[in-house]
Amino acid sequence: MNNNQPDRHELFLIPEGMSKVSMTKDSKIPNAATFTILKEDHTLANLLRAQLLKNPKVLFAGYKIPHPLEHTFVLKIQTTFETNPLEVLLIEMQTIIRDIMDLNKKFQNQLTLHGLEGGEFGGSRMDF
Repeated sequence: MNNNQPDRHELFLIPEGMSKVSMTKDSKIPNAATFTILKEDHTLANLLRAQLLKNPKVLFAGYKIPHPLEHTFVLKIQTTFETNPLEVLLIEMQTIIRDIMDLNKKFQNQLTLHGLEGGEFGGSRMDF
């Protein structure tokens, strides 16, 4: 094991007393906030950024990973005055969840259509 590599459980367990997501309002930019999301990486960060940018009320959405060995990202969102960054983030997270559920349903339907009911594929079971 590499000395710099954290223990596997440290990749997903939130330290006691800390929140998965924290928000800081930007005092210099109107309708902007910075969200720190613990124990996640580019996969979720880029997905959120891309989804946020589809919303016409979002003026800016970008993220950075402060350190490559820490599974945390910082997401900056600026919105129009019609809404606020937290509201838009919650809406777009729900959109992503719905899209994933729809994709899973379509995938399961295709498995059933091709006689692979129950997610059995190549001798192994696939539960989603």
